[in-house]
Amino acid sequence: MAEVATSATSEQLLVVVDPVARRSDGEAVRIAKDVLGAGAGIKLCLPDGPEEFARALARRGSRRPVVVGDDRALIRAVALLHRHRELAGCALSVVPVGGALSLARSLGVPTGTVAAARAVLDGVERRMDLMVDDSDGVVLGALRIPPLRPASAGPVPEGTPDGDAVPGHPWLRTCQSLVRTLVPAGRPSRVAAAPEPGPSRLRVEVDGETLVDLDQPVEAVSVAPGAAGIASVEVRPVSVGAEASPLLAQGRTVTVSGAHFRYRADTVVSGPVRTRTWVVREAAWGLTVPSGR
Repeated sequence: MAEVATSATSEQLLVVVDPVARRSDGEAVRIAKDVLGAGAGIKLCLPDGPEEFARALARRGSRRPVVVGDDRALIRAVALLHRHRELAGCALSVVPVGGALSLARSLGVPTGTVAAARAVLDGVERRMDLMVDDSDGVVLGALRIPPLRPASAGPVPEGTPDGDAVPGHPWLRTCQSLVRTLVPAGRPSRVAAAPEPGPSRLRVEVDGETLVDLDQPVEAVSVAPGAAGIASVEVRPVSVGAEASPLLAQGRTVTVSGAHFRYRADTVVSGPVRTRTWVVREAAWGLTVPSGR
């Protein structure tokens, strides 16, 4: 892992450049480094993989961490800080670089390199809710069961982004997964059998109350941030004849159980599991966004 320190100014930043960002858009990485270096003292870290990425964050000292990378790099950084119980006292910043930027955009971060780097320097910290599951995994945005993916793409390696599927070329997705080397820490990558086609039979409980039970097949379950500290849950039952109305609920704790199922949390597909519980933690993490947003 390469580290380069710049001349100190009033604020000190730890700029961790994700390896995928360096491979996918070296010019954007250079621009981000120049803008950040002109406005603050930075220590630049160029990790070669997940372990070095984790070590760089752990050794940040008093420096404010800035991740230069895509949505998966942002998720990894939040997951690492959560695992070490350091989210409460750490405001994270991100300069989105790479192919998957929809999560960063939805959180209010500019996807233009210069605008995002300036927001790091001049923006404000926004506290955001976090969903934490019973395996200590985190969800920054939304989750969905089952994950959307082309049916022809074959089995999904656990911990890979849902959008990596290439219809008719499952070998290409496997290569992409190996090259990216971005499986979240603590989540071993393995290839499991694809789920059986057809509707799922799941029990969905919100704050201990059953929203749908195993006797009602469902097409999809989605959980997304709602009001502060609350998740909005939508279950779409299988329709017979006329389209069935979705079942809606709000709560702090969501448990899904039943037959083995996969789920997409933000950009990452996980599973199969038989049960999973997510708990909303209000204002659990901070992200720097442009002032006024």
